[in-house]
Amino acid sequence: MSIEKQADQNRRSLLVATCVAGGTVGLAATGAFVSTFQPSERAKGAGGPIEADISDLKPGAMKIFEWRGKPVWVVKRTPEMMASLNQTQAEVVDPKSDKTYQMSLPDYCKNQHRSREEHKEILVVVGICTHLGCSPGQKFQPGPQPSLPDDWHGGFLCPCHGSTFDFAARVYRNKPAPVNLDVPPHMYLSDSKILIGKDEKGEA
Repeated sequence: MSIEKQADQNRRSLLVATCVAGGTVGLAATGAFVSTFQPSERAKGAGGPIEADISDLKPGAMKIFEWRGKPVWVVKRTPEMMASLNQTQAEVVDPKSDKTYQMSLPDYCKNQHRSREEHKEILVVVGICTHLGCSPGQKFQPGPQPSLPDDWHGGFLCPCHGSTFDFAARVYRNKPAPVNLDVPPHMYLSDSKILIGKDEKGEA
């Protein structure tokens, strides 16, 4: 393995480890953030699809799963969170997600909420900032807060350079991140299980 590849692998491993630690703290502090890393060792080693169990995911909460060494967020948005997307539509850089980062947006997520119509309240997104690869944190509470605008609608904040994202993981204007967060291919095995990394067209 080259030095560059080893360095990148080490950085991704550190990123995932940091997300796990941050998720644990968030759960203790707010009770609205649930962190779960449950892929099998075989799936992690092969980079294959993983099953995400969301049977215990409450409205307004988030779980984290690991796929290909990356943190994948699964957020169950409340009606209020979904409604906020109408307000942020004009404030984000790419409201229709025409631009891509590391993977193309699946056709079934080419909508305002960036999710599948049959479960449009569920957001599945790779939790890696499109600026320099940091991992944003959840800032679900709307209203004035440190490092956020007074008219904050709720969403995500990258602690490294201040990029902000709405509840569809779309980046706001005039921020360092150039494009929205990636949405990985995914499909529902049932109402409580999501297969991440594979959809009707095959594996990513």
